[in-house]
Amino acid sequence: MNTPTPSNPAPPAPKPASAWVWAFRCLRWSTYLAALITLILLLHKSPAPPVQVSPQAAAKAEEKLQSVEQSALQGQQATLRLNEGELNSYLATHLALAGSAVNSAANSSEKTADSSAAPADSPGAPSAADIEQVRSSVKDVKVQMEGDQVKAYVVFDLHGKEMSLELAGKLGAKDGYLKFEPVSGQIGSLPIPQSTLESAVQRLMDSAENREKLKLPPDVSDLHIENGELVATYQ
Repeated sequence: MNTPTPSNPAPPAPKPASAWVWAFRCLRWSTYLAALITLILLLHKSPAPPVQVSPQAAAKAEEKLQSVEQSALQGQQATLRLNEGELNSYLATHLALAGSAVNSAANSSEKTADSSAAPADSPGAPSAADIEQVRSSVKDVKVQMEGDQVKAYVVFDLHGKEMSLELAGKLGAKDGYLKFEPVSGQIGSLPIPQSTLESAVQRLMDSAENREKLKLPPDVSDLHIENGELVATYQ
């Protein structure tokens, strides 16, 4: 008589994941998601502000600058006022920026009038390689002025990717040097925390090399934004 073979026992039921495991999984995927969102915001270039530039405005800014400098040489106090269009047009013709339409037009005009005109020299290299790479690849600079604040919009190339930087704050002069008090800032569409922004700007302005570049001309006693205009006092 054959003895019946016992059936195989059922496999044990899997243990449910503990709360710690679920918490770890949620934290891990939340970290991945936050990093992805941060990267997207960082690489998303913010739109350029609607700033008008023209060779005529650049020429007007030059005339104003020469006029106040002449008054300062004669020992007279003078005030330079540049509106948004004049300031941006002046910067476009005096900064060596890739992709600057006004700069290209001005250079073409100068070459037509004077074939001996030479391009502007490149800025000196700072000590930090990353800062030099960003600065040497700046493609566009635009400035907006509203009330007593200035907002700078900068487009630069970093490892083949166009990125934007926006800084808003107040301009001033102290002991013959340019002073900037940041109010807000962002890289791409990613806001920069205020404490980080203030610390970064302070380090840049306190740097011995950058400090020399922030030195104002000896006859400029004050510099600030007033009613949406750049106001510089010469004496």
